[in-house]
Amino acid sequence: MLETNKPSFGVLDDVKVVFSAMEIAAPSAAEIMSEWGADVTWMENPWSGDSMRDTKWVKEMERRNMRSISMNQFSDEGKEILKALVKDADIFIESNKGPVFERKGITDEYLWEVNPKLVIVHVSGFGHTGVPERTNTAAYDLTVAAYAGVVAQNGTPEQPMGTHPYAGDYFNSLMIVSSALAALHRAEKTGKGESIDMAMHETLLRVGTYYMMDYLNDGIKYPRPGGRHQNLCAIGEYKCKDGFIALCVYGVKQNKYLLESIGLGDLWGTEDIPEDSSALWLSNPQAKLIESKLDEYLATQSKYDVEKDFSAHAMAAQVINEFEDVLSDEHIQAREDFIEWKNRDGKTVKGLNTVPKFKNNPGGFWRPTPALGEDSLDLLRRAGFSDDRIEEFKKNGVVKFAEDQEN
Repeated sequence: MLETNKPSFGVLDDVKVVFSAMEIAAPSAAEIMSEWGADVTWMENPWSGDSMRDTKWVKEMERRNMRSISMNQFSDEGKEILKALVKDADIFIESNKGPVFERKGITDEYLWEVNPKLVIVHVSGFGHTGVPERTNTAAYDLTVAAYAGVVAQNGTPEQPMGTHPYAGDYFNSLMIVSSALAALHRAEKTGKGESIDMAMHETLLRVGTYYMMDYLNDGIKYPRPGGRHQNLCAIGEYKCKDGFIALCVYGVKQNKYLLESIGLGDLWGTEDIPEDSSALWLSNPQAKLIESKLDEYLATQSKYDVEKDFSAHAMAAQVINEFEDVLSDEHIQAREDFIEWKNRDGKTVKGLNTVPKFKNNPGGFWRPTPALGEDSLDLLRRAGFSDDRIEEFKKNGVVKFAEDQEN
């Protein structure tokens, strides 16, 4: 059996979160809050549980610090249990295709009956209002990003591409965390809860409209740039003789040094590139020449030498690290960005440490990923149900218990 009493730690030590969701966006939001000290209850269906369990190692990172209860929350008895679980919670998060909870009778008002201060976050691909055919459509990271125009901005002119790994999901995880805590801040002051309609596509619109602003206001539509920038020279992923480097060259002195380095110093101070040029636009008559000369120059250089040289001249340059490079990096090791822990079966797991680093109330980890229904019995007792009532839940199949609790 795993430890069931959460130790005191973190900036969210007094916050209780309950969630009913699968995969990444909503669950990872809850997991992040758990790293910061929140007490998190993970509601799973009683049949197969969260599909994240199908992964070998990812689940060990994305579901640590949680308690698992396996139950059918849409049954009459399940609704009773749900009410008991959120009675003293601060945040409840659910994720479905549109307003499933509402259709099943679990409205915001139903939950506020027992907890008027509860912050409720409804996560779905396309929100709870709008065109019904869209709100009830299945959605994953890639399809939501495709709908929001993010996929169309990545890749090459011939082939649009998604943003990996699951950037759309993780963007939404962070939006869930921030909006839930913002609403909680307000609820604690007013005593009145909040309901958040978190449409994943709208989060992707928020992070994907940088270039759309030019289209909205000037009708400008930039082509998919591949490994380069939409409208600037010397920004993108470039090939050196021993690998790849990422460059973001911007600024007056930076552009001057770049041109000198690639043999085009004579262009500096000309009509095309005045001495105050902070940006080298692709619309510049010299843009094709600059990109060509930069490619030629980098092909003869070591990526490590370029990073060192350009960085010394206040230019943002970074060798593109592979996994092994990341793990062996001195700075990452010094900051202890990766740690080891034991999973439920006693096997050593390597994974990411908690981020960011809080000085006065650091985050932490107190338990590995639990088995399906590992904490069903404990959570029901904590919620005030008698052993006789719990036995009824078991007989009716409303709640699933861990194997060692079934007899």
